[in-house]
Formats: sequence, structure tokens, C-alpha cells
Amino acid sequence: MSSAPDKWRPSLGLVIFAVLATVAVLPLVGLFFFRLYDNQLIRQTQAELIAQSRVIATIYAQEVQARLDGGIALGPEVAPGVLPDPGDQFTPIRPALDLTANDLLRRRPDAQTAIRPADQAYVEIGAKLTPIIRETQRVTLAGFRILDPNGVVIAGRQEVGQSLAHIEEVTEALHGQYRATLRNRVPDKPPPPIYSFSRGLGVHVFSAMPVVVNNRVAGVVYATRTPSNIFDHLYQERGKFILAGLAVVLGTIAIGLVFSRTITLPMRELIDRAARIGRGDREAFRPLKHYGTREFAQLSHSFLGMAEQLARRSDYIATFSAHLTHELKSPLTSIKGAAELLQDSLQGKPDSLTPAEQKTFVANILSDAERLEAMAQRLRELARAESLPQNERTELAPVIGDLKSRFPAGTITATGSLDRPIGMSGEKALIVLSHLADNAMRHHARHVRLEAVDERTTVRLTVSNDGEPISAPNRDRIFDAFFTTRRESGGTGMGLAIARAVMASHGGSIELKPTDDGAAFELQFPAA
Repeated sequence: MSSAPDKWRPSLGLVIFAVLATVAVLPLVGLFFFRLYDNQLIRQTQAELIAQSRVIATIYAQEVQARLDGGIALGPEVAPGVLPDPGDQFTPIRPALDLTANDLLRRRPDAQTAIRPADQAYVEIGAKLTPIIRETQRVTLAGFRILDPNGVVIAGRQEVGQSLAHIEEVTEALHGQYRATLRNRVPDKPPPPIYSFSRGLGVHVFSAMPVVVNNRVAGVVYATRTPSNIFDHLYQERGKFILAGLAVVLGTIAIGLVFSRTITLPMRELIDRAARIGRGDREAFRPLKHYGTREFAQLSHSFLGMAEQLARRSDYIATFSAHLTHELKSPLTSIKGAAELLQDSLQGKPDSLTPAEQKTFVANILSDAERLEAMAQRLRELARAESLPQNERTELAPVIGDLKSRFPAGTITATGSLDRPIGMSGEKALIVLSHLADNAMRHHARHVRLEAVDERTTVRLTVSNDGEPISAPNRDRIFDAFFTTRRESGGTGMGLAIARAVMASHGGSIELKPTDDGAAFELQFPAA
């Protein structure tokens, strides 16, 4: 018998543990995917700064426009192609910062002393915009610096009068190009331990929006804000998330217990039963304590049923072999003894057999040989009887016709549903009925009656005769192999055993029925 390749295989318990561990770790693994969410939050923050800065830049441009007649000085002219086409109805500035692309710069440089102070007109504009940006900052938490065309701060909470023109994004804005950057920051409070999972907590978004009037730079709205971050929320709500983690652990344990009771325990018990059955323990055929799932229950029933059937089969083979050996021993011993005596007689030894004795021994040899031949025929019939059916189908009417031809000396009558097909071949059905008729005839029956009744899933056939009745002590033994009351007349004791084997192998049955006269058998044929 070929065996499975000898290689490492995980146990069911290990597989279940790996699955449960994966389920438990999934929430932690999910934290790493929040880095992508960080990037989305950064772009959302940039979009908000763009919108707020654009509104303030529009107010700033209107103030500058109102002072053009007063000779307010504008900055450099914007290079061709930098500004959008004035004929376009919509010219959106789309957020493009990407934390994953390493667009992270060092901290924002400190402000420097201005080379020359801001023009008085711009100082007035800054004073006018200061309440607007403070009210905006109070609601949006964004920081604003309003710069003149030279990069000098004219409005803001800090750095008023100082220059930011040396900062990269401000430099580009002073030339008419919008620019946004990500920069490292020093947080106002120590970061939570969960900070290591996110780069988004340690950055500031800076947005430099140019203010353009008559195609010349009139100033810059420089805004900054820390992006929202989910991990800060997680840290603030850490108590709730600890409870959620405990719930995950308890849920994982509960799932493990369910797996253990429904899969692991029944499988281990089934493995133990298989080992005990292999050692010959007949107590192992009892039902399992726990089946767990419907599939395990079906598997257990099928396995234990098959094992029990094989055990009964093994016992039957052992018993049958012992009976067969005993049955063969008597005729073989008789043949051997008669042959030896005949051999001595032919060699002219003293006390040779007379011709009459020789004829008697030859007759005994022939009789025993016929008995052995009959026994061999019964063994062949038994082998065919126990073979699995292969889509067999026949009707009782032609089988009974063959039965009448085989036993012309007796009277055989049949009535009932003889045309209903049964799930058995005509040859095997004839074997069963022939053994019943043969037994009846050998016990001096003159009439054999067959009555068939259609019972939808089966065809019940009652076979009765008017021969000698079966004695009470023998009624429980008539289906045993090699049991016979006609051994002296050549009976093998296998006829009814063969009939029962044929019926059982095709899903049918045969029983001896009580009767006041002769003998009666009830056969249940499966309907085709």
C-alpha cells in the first residue's frame, strides 16, 4: 500500500492558532495603513489652506486695487505662462503634497530683519486685514502671515515687520507662482507613543498664495496649519481602544474555544478511535462524545460504521474459514483413507480388499468428490452473492418461469405483483429462489407458493411450502453457514446462507416466518 510522502505538515491546532493570531494582529497591522490616511489628511489640509488663502488674497487684491491711484508700489511682473488664462472660467489649484514621496523639508527658517520697512500703504492694508485673519485663525486654527511685495510681514500674530522673502515657498510666490511645502515642526506638547506609526504628526503644511494685481505681484498670503491626524484621536481615546482590544482578545479566545469544541476535539477523538480499532478494541465502535459539526458527525458515523462492518466481516471470514476447514476435512480424510486401501489392494499386499469392498470404497470416493464439488459450487455462488450490484434490474415473472423449469417435479405457483422490477439480476434472484425451492423439495414438499406484494420502495415476496416443518431449536440456526440436517444425504448447509448473503448485498432481507404447516420465508427485494 502506498503511503503519503514523509514531509512536515502543520497540525490542525497550529493552523487554527495561526488563523486566530492573524485575526488578533489585524487591528495592529491596520495601523500601518493609516500612513496612507495621513497623506490624505495632509492634502485635505492643503485644500483648506488654498481656499482660505484665496479668499484673503482676493480681499488683499481689492485693497491694493483701491490704492493704485495713490501710487502704491507693486512687485515684479509675473513671468509669461505662470498665471492661468484670464479667459478660463475655472482655474483650480489642486492639492499635490505627498508625504510618501519624501516631500518633507526641514523646519521653516526663522524670519530675518527686513532690508527696508514696508510701505505705509501696505502697513495700512495689513492693519485692515488683521481682524479678518485673526477671526479666521480662531475658527480654522490656521496661522496666517500677510506679506508685502518684498516679503515683509504686514499682518499676523508674530513676525510683523520682519522679512520671510528668503523662505523657498515665499520666494516662488513673490514671483507669482503658488507653492506649498511640508516641513518638520516642534510640537506644542510631547507626542504620544503611537507617534512612531505616523509621520503626519510631526509636520506643518505651508501654503504661499501670491496676490497678483495687474499682472504684478502685490503680496503673498502665507498660511500654515498642522494636518488633522487620526492617531492623536486614538491616543486621546486610548481607554476605549484598550477595551476594544480586550474585546478582540476575548472574541479570539471565544472563537478558539468554538474551533476546539467543533473541530479539534472531535478530530482527536476520531483519531484515538481509529488507533484503538487498529489494536482490536471493540469498545471503540461506540458513538463519539462530541461531534462538533454536521460534517464531523457524518464522517464519524461513516467511519465507525465502516470499521464495525469490516470487523464483522473479519469475524465472519475467520468463522467461515474454521467451518470450511472442518467441512473439507471429513471428505478429504475419507477420500485419502479409501485411496490408500485401494492402493494397498492393487499392490497385492496381504489382507487385500475383496472386489465388493473395492467397489464400496470407490463409491465412497465418488460420493465425497461430489460433495466437495457441490461445496465448491456453493462457494462460487457465495462469492457472486457478496459482489456489489452494478445497476441490476429484473422482473420476478421470468425468474419464476426459470424456477419452474428447474424443478419440474414440484408444483410451483405464483401470484401478485410479478411485473414490478426489482434491483437485482435475474441470475441472483434465481439463486435465492432455487435454494428455497431445493430445501422445500428435499424436505418432502409437494407445493411451493410465491406471493408478491408491491410496497412502493420494496417488493415483498412470501415463499411458503407444505413440507416438513422446521423444529424450534433449528429456527435460529438455519441461516448459519454449514448448518444442515441432511449432511448424510449430501447437504452442505450453505444454501440459506447464500440466499441471505445475496439479499443483504443488494439491500434486501430474508426472514423465516412462523407458520402452522411446512415453512414460510419473507423476502424483501429492493424496487428498481
